[in-house]
Amino acid sequence: MKKIIAVAGNAAAEVGSINYKLAFETGKAIIDNGYRLQCGGLEGVMYAACKGARSSEKYTEGDIIGLLPSFDPSTANEYVDIIIPTGLDVFRNVIVASASAVIAVGGGAGTLSEIANAWALQRLVMGYSNAEGWSAKLANTRLDTRNRYPDIPEDRFYGVTSAEEALELVNKYISRYTRYHHGITPNS
Repeated sequence: MKKIIAVAGNAAAEVGSINYKLAFETGKAIIDNGYRLQCGGLEGVMYAACKGARSSEKYTEGDIIGLLPSFDPSTANEYVDIIIPTGLDVFRNVIVASASAVIAVGGGAGTLSEIANAWALQRLVMGYSNAEGWSAKLANTRLDTRNRYPDIPEDRFYGVTSAEEALELVNKYISRYTRYHHGITPNS
């Protein structure tokens, strides 16, 4: 079964912007490496990642999942294969963040919530240090003092600068970030 990698980022990223370019390359690299792509299914970074995923020679129908904030499936961008209209608005961000790994491309408050949720859900999480937004501000930091994976002393919000670097980290760590959140406890 293919693991799912989420891409989070600005819904307003314009064509030609650094965030759009990085998202496109990341979406393509996710599929090139044999994973599925999950995102919020809308415009900007989400659109670019989905378009990039679709451009991969390894793309197959069903590889692109869009978790929409509304109940309206027509809001999904044209590259989404599996449309899930959650009706949860911003609260669907925690579902996006529950993928096996999360890659943030810039982003505003919504992306910040996805980064924080991925961290709390014990997922492998990384972001572009050369993008515009929260991923650059948080790159290579620990989001809090919890010891999420004692056997991974370098555990952090990994900073990356290219799709190749992001997928190298995914391939290196995906088999090690396997714990799942089972509720809030003093140690979680």
